[in-house]
Amino acid sequence: MFVAAPSKVLLKRAVADIRRRAEAVGRDPRSILIFNLQTVIVGESDRAAQEKWKEYQQWVSYEGALALVSGWTGIDFGQYQPDQVLKYLHTNAIQSAVETFSTADPDRQWTVKALADWVGIGGFGPLLVGSAQTVADELQSWVEETDVDGFNLAYALTHETFTDVVELLIPELQKRGVYKQEYAAGTLREKLFNAGPQLEIPHPGAGYRVRSNLKQAVI
Repeated sequence: MFVAAPSKVLLKRAVADIRRRAEAVGRDPRSILIFNLQTVIVGESDRAAQEKWKEYQQWVSYEGALALVSGWTGIDFGQYQPDQVLKYLHTNAIQSAVETFSTADPDRQWTVKALADWVGIGGFGPLLVGSAQTVADELQSWVEETDVDGFNLAYALTHETFTDVVELLIPELQKRGVYKQEYAAGTLREKLFNAGPQLEIPHPGAGYRVRSNLKQAVI
């Protein structure tokens, strides 16, 4: 499952809720892998990464960021003042996105400007900036404190973000023994779950598999 929690508080709550719901319907809570959206800006050093981040910020468009998040949430944020505090509004768009930046975290109030600054680089995902060692420390702390299984990395800049991740961050994670050293054979399901290529009981989806022979097909 892919989620997009902007803070450890919200991510920990979301992960626990998903595992609780899975267990309630008879599934192993660990049979679901949960990945949070995360944006990383990695440099050769903390200072280099910070400078890169400052450069990116110069190209962020306030109006463009509001247009982007308006499309996600179904709310025209252009009608509000930058310092106006966000309140929950029911929409027909991504309702969880509206909740995330309004009422989900009682310890934080979001203004329109803060929201634009947040989504201006990388979208909804939390932003981590630093050397490979610093970012790796942060990613590991998110795993330890929230019980999330991994991350769905967004990019700050194509293709520079991915190049930095491959050349700087992944070797550091491999050194720590928390990232694979080589690719395993098989389908994505086999790689992620060390299971067969098809869904098996007790996964609910296994009940919808079409079984066939020469005489009949039974759902």
